[in-house]
Amino acid sequence: MENQDFPHSVLFCCDYNSIRSPMAEGLMKKFYGTRAYVQSAGVKHDLEVDGFAVAVCAELGVELEAHRARSFDEMEQWGDDLSGFDLIVALSPASQRRALDLTRHYHLAVEYWPILDPSGLGETRDDKLAAYRQSRDQIVQRMTDRFGPPTEPDA
Repeated sequence: MENQDFPHSVLFCCDYNSIRSPMAEGLMKKFYGTRAYVQSAGVKHDLEVDGFAVAVCAELGVELEAHRARSFDEMEQWGDDLSGFDLIVALSPASQRRALDLTRHYHLAVEYWPILDPSGLGETRDDKLAAYRQSRDQIVQRMTDRFGPPTEPDA
C-alpha cells in the first residue's frame, strides 16, 4: 500500500545539520530512493557531520562521510528555495521555530519529529554509540510511520 501523502521534496532540519538531519536525509534516500528530492539544513552551521552519526548510519548501509553541513541561510544562498519543498521536517525545537518563521509566507507543511539529541550523552564510546543508535532508530520509526515501509530493494 503506497502512502498517498508521499512528498515530492523533503527538507530535514535540526540545530547544526551535523547529526539528526543528515541521518534523516541519508535514511530517506536509502529507504525511498529518488521518489523524493531530499536535503537537510541546520539553524546554525558551526560543525561538520558527526563521526558517531556516520558510524551508526553505516551500520544500516547509509554513507554520511561526504555530507556537507549547511545552514538555512547557506541553503538559500546556494539556490535551494524553501518554497520549493513540499514538506519540512524539523527534528529539534529550534529548527521547528526557524522553519515556521521562514515559511510563514508559503503554503507548505512543517512537521515536528522530536528526536533525541545524542551529542553529549554517554561516557564511553559504546554508550555514545548507543545514544546515537537510539536517535537513528527514532528517525527510522518516524519515517516508516509517516512514509510507509522502505521502497528501495536494498533498504
